[in-house]
Amino acid sequence: MIDTEKDNRKLVERSVLIGVQATGMSPGMIREHMNELRELVSTMGVPVVGETTLVLKRPSVRYYVGSGKAEEIAEFARSLNADCLVFDCDLTPSQQRNWESLTKLCVIDRQEVIIDIFASRASTREAVIQVELARLQYSLPRLTRAWTHLSRQRGGAKGTRGEGEKQIEVDRRLVQRKIGTLKKELVEVVRQRQTQRKRRERNILPHAAVVGYTNAGKSSLINSLSGAGLFVEDKLFATLDPSTRRVVLDSGRELLMTDTVGFVRKLPHTLVESFKSTLEEAVLADLIILLLDASDPYMEDHRKTSMQVLAELGSEGKEILTVFNKLDAVDDPVLMASLRAMNPRALFISAMTGAGMDELHKVLDEKISSSTRVFKLEVPPCRHDLVSKLHRECRVLSISYRDDGTANITASIDSRLLDIFRPVTLNEAVKSQK
Repeated sequence: MIDTEKDNRKLVERSVLIGVQATGMSPGMIREHMNELRELVSTMGVPVVGETTLVLKRPSVRYYVGSGKAEEIAEFARSLNADCLVFDCDLTPSQQRNWESLTKLCVIDRQEVIIDIFASRASTREAVIQVELARLQYSLPRLTRAWTHLSRQRGGAKGTRGEGEKQIEVDRRLVQRKIGTLKKELVEVVRQRQTQRKRRERNILPHAAVVGYTNAGKSSLINSLSGAGLFVEDKLFATLDPSTRRVVLDSGRELLMTDTVGFVRKLPHTLVESFKSTLEEAVLADLIILLLDASDPYMEDHRKTSMQVLAELGSEGKEILTVFNKLDAVDDPVLMASLRAMNPRALFISAMTGAGMDELHKVLDEKISSSTRVFKLEVPPCRHDLVSKLHRECRVLSISYRDDGTANITASIDSRLLDIFRPVTLNEAVKSQK
């Protein structure tokens, strides 16, 4: 759980999950939410000893739920000897304090769980800064919680400012100062990422980004296409740091493919903001590959969540290729027939077994070739620098030299590079590359 002093916090070993069925939510939907929360808490490393759900028409200011229901939940947690309550909804700082005062237990919400998992997964400097920034922004209004700085909360005499009050103010200033420092560091890291993007743009290779719900198999897909050996783990948020790899298709054409942070329902706004520079890898790509887990019974909800996050990042107008993964885990032919009928333009693959990968290669090849055309060029000896550039950034189909050193070249050239080669004779050879 989030804390500015990890050494002072109590060890949480047994948790109880609290789900809230709001107006308009079906029993099946709340069950799916609770299953995901259980998986999130387990990923965080805290055992779940019980769970309960309740129907709520209108949130209460004090506990989010009514006082009577709050007492029932507190008694339920005590009966299970739990030391932590985990809410699937977002709690305000005052509601968390009220719950902790009532139960004498650690009380956290879904946001804190996700941020904690991100913190455990962060490895690069950029991810560490992004997660720490989100943690501090989340914890700032919660510094007075009973489970924060327990060893230093001591009051003074009546009418005086106590030790605890002074320490809270000191902590608040320290946190605000640290937030300011991290924001400055993040600006520099973002600048470095933009430099990396410019380098990729100079390479002029088409760029595809693989996005989708966490644990949909994005890293496995890129490994299958590129043989890159990206880290793969059957856990939520196994990938936080975007990795870009060069992929050579069956036709010989190349493209860059980026693995991105997995999406999740109710992704905290602080994380979306902190990871914006990372998530922008998706919307800045030439092609977005939306990867979905065909074996997941709540795949459609995951699709909606992914599209919502993409919309927040400004993906309007971007071409999105929908790909269903994990065919090897689907043993229901009726389900597969239904998915194919409802998604006629989608591809169906298994990154694990390789099923459908030939078709994916073919479609990606078509996407790339739509932006390239084949030209014949006559490059004089004084511009042989362009020959090197053709070999480096285009696909040279044939080349021969005249006695005077002029190079006759047939090459597949991306439309974005045409202006570079206009100084030499450039005639279109065919309408499209076969």
